[in-house]
Amino acid sequence: MNKETHICALCERKVPKITEHHLIPREKDGRFDETTWLCVPCHKQVHALYSNYELAVRLNSLPRLKDDEKIKRYLKFIKKQPGDANVTIKKSKAIRKKGRY
Repeated sequence: MNKETHICALCERKVPKITEHHLIPREKDGRFDETTWLCVPCHKQVHALYSNYELAVRLNSLPRLKDDEKIKRYLKFIKKQPGDANVTIKKSKAIRKKGRY
């Protein structure tokens, strides 16, 4: 059986499924801006760690996102996991306290 694999732009792992991530969130007028393709765990982790405002203002490119300390710690962990691993994502305290905005 031939399983299709993709490469996540953030963790660079071979994964069975990727999702489109708007580098500037759609609710912050990023509907027509640049996007990148992330695996499901990376996409969930990005939105669990950062508010949409922070993504729009500070982390609005893939190099900026990869250079952030929180993501660096996450990438160190996720790169050791197989591409089809079911990874639990926990929201940061700031996101849990404030919500996504």
